[in-house]
Amino acid sequence: MILDRILEHKKAELRHKQSRGYLAELKSAIRDLAPPLGFAVTLDATRTATSPALIAEVKKASPSLGLLRPEFADQFDHLAIARAYHEHGASAVSVLTDQDFFQGDLRYLAEIKRAVPLPALNKEFMVEDIQFYEARAHGADAVLLIVAALERRQLMDFHGLAVELGMDVLFETHHERELDLVLEWVPAARLIGINNRDLKTFTTDLGVTFRLAKRIPADKLIVSESGIHTRSHVEQLVQAGIHAMLIGESLIRAEHTGEKVRELLGVNSGNRQSS
Repeated sequence: MILDRILEHKKAELRHKQSRGYLAELKSAIRDLAPPLGFAVTLDATRTATSPALIAEVKKASPSLGLLRPEFADQFDHLAIARAYHEHGASAVSVLTDQDFFQGDLRYLAEIKRAVPLPALNKEFMVEDIQFYEARAHGADAVLLIVAALERRQLMDFHGLAVELGMDVLFETHHERELDLVLEWVPAARLIGINNRDLKTFTTDLGVTFRLAKRIPADKLIVSESGIHTRSHVEQLVQAGIHAMLIGESLIRAEHTGEKVRELLGVNSGNRQSS
């Protein structure tokens, strides 16, 4: 399975970063940063009766599709993408930082945080403590924990470390067993993500969100991820009581990113603008 390959590679990659000197540098950088923005609070405050809050993803490539746009082979303007998201109504940004499978970079996260006043999620495969310090040192306001990739103790410990560093945590679940694990062992979890993508077949089904959302307590914020491409999809999420949606591929591949953001949010598009 692709997730297993990614995790194996990630652990090997991180072995080269485990040094006291590097950790000290990260902690020093963190001390000089302004406090994190409230990721969960922002999503809760910006959702509306007609649309969940939008977490718009800055994403260059994926393992299944390769480059999401042909021109990214020559230039990937992560700042222009993030600015378009902000200008047209996104509540937050998600930034892919995995290099080998998604062609991301921690530098993208840091530069976007300096240029765009939105809370940012570090979209990464978190498997070691050092990554949380990296995320915060590069400006992350929240991190992703993929339940399928972690043991129960890791979920608890990593959540604690993220909170200690001032970051929110988005727990990504794919089915009932993973969801119940989070609800039982991390009761303080605020953000529950439901990924509609099957990790084995890579197909998406919004029905996963509708099914799992019914099991989530009212004090949690539900984030639907993957497979959201049209305004009709968004309207279905509204009907299901979903609080936020994480969208990348359909925004990145749209001819006019800003217009696509407004379409999904149900905002009347004015003059055509491209990003």
